[in-house]
Amino acid sequence: MQKKLIALAVAGLASSSAFAQANVTVYGVADASFDVVRIGGDAQNELGNITRVSTNSSYLGFKGAEALGNGLSAVFQFESGVGFDNSGTLSTNRDSYVGLSGGFGTVLLGTLTGPTRALGTALDVNVGATGIGTNSALLGKLGNKLNGSTSTTTGSYSGGSTCARSASCNSIFDSRWKNAIAYVSPTFSGLNATVAYVANENKAMDGMAAASTSGFDTGLKYAQGPIMAAVTYNAVITNDATDLKISDLRVGGSYNFGTASVRAVFDLARADKLGGKKFTQAVYGLGATFDLTPASKLLAQVYVARDLKQDGSSQDDSGAKLFELGFQHSLSKRTMLKATYALIKNDTNANYDFGVNAAGINPGGMPAGFSAAGGSVQGISFGVRHTF
Repeated sequence: MQKKLIALAVAGLASSSAFAQANVTVYGVADASFDVVRIGGDAQNELGNITRVSTNSSYLGFKGAEALGNGLSAVFQFESGVGFDNSGTLSTNRDSYVGLSGGFGTVLLGTLTGPTRALGTALDVNVGATGIGTNSALLGKLGNKLNGSTSTTTGSYSGGSTCARSASCNSIFDSRWKNAIAYVSPTFSGLNATVAYVANENKAMDGMAAASTSGFDTGLKYAQGPIMAAVTYNAVITNDATDLKISDLRVGGSYNFGTASVRAVFDLARADKLGGKKFTQAVYGLGATFDLTPASKLLAQVYVARDLKQDGSSQDDSGAKLFELGFQHSLSKRTMLKATYALIKNDTNANYDFGVNAAGINPGGMPAGFSAAGGSVQGISFGVRHTF
């Protein structure tokens, strides 16, 4: 009898321990490439070829979940970017959050990828949506007026940054939201919704410098079998004296045939009361992948940024085109070789740059006296990617 009681007590303790146990996973990506990039136009003869080693969005992360009972779980993730091409560095600009998940869906708080950015990366043909050929070179940039940070801690969204050489050059909408809370619904027959709110932490009284900047990002996604389709809408409002509002509407989808896949996206970025004016710009994109063998894949994509419109009038020759052709070969389930050729062909009055690892064609990256407008940006990249 005594042995039975002891066994029952041990079983009860084990059950209680398992009930509250949290599973923690360490994971990451080490992705590095040797790039040869070239800027056309005025800078071509001055700079020639630029060579570099790039760590393409490499990262280290910790994530886990704890079962709380009744279908409820606590979830967390801490993820840091890793730079090892020059010196070992960790950054805190990747998704990091804590939240609760259950039958009602998932609620997360922290630094988050919103549905707009998630759709852009899902439709990019590059593994990890990184490297010189990514679609973030054109999406949402509004003639480079909306490059920059999404931090609300400064009270404003720093659009129009110059994108230094080898730096990130995404739009505001294709960066992660900081100081954010998000709700992700359960999936019903392949359909789910996401709503994110960016808090106005730096709100101030009238007459003070800080703006009451806030934003929201919403998305509706369908994914079932080989089909994925989604629509997202993203808006940021400064609520200061300028009353600036910027927004992005994105619609896209993909179809997987098994040995091949195709994808398409439409993006419309808009700014109201930016310098007292209204700006809009449309971007279209197509991409495809084709399996040459079970381990080798060809990939290609073409994106077109139409001319910028100011107060309804087209600004001639302010658009650009992105062309990419790539190859990937898996050495194992976790290690891959890859090669990419990418070209951004800017119109006469445009100066778009790579979204990841910029070449430096924007005005802030050019020598004094050199024009950045109208120059092409192209590059070849050879790299290795390892996941763990």
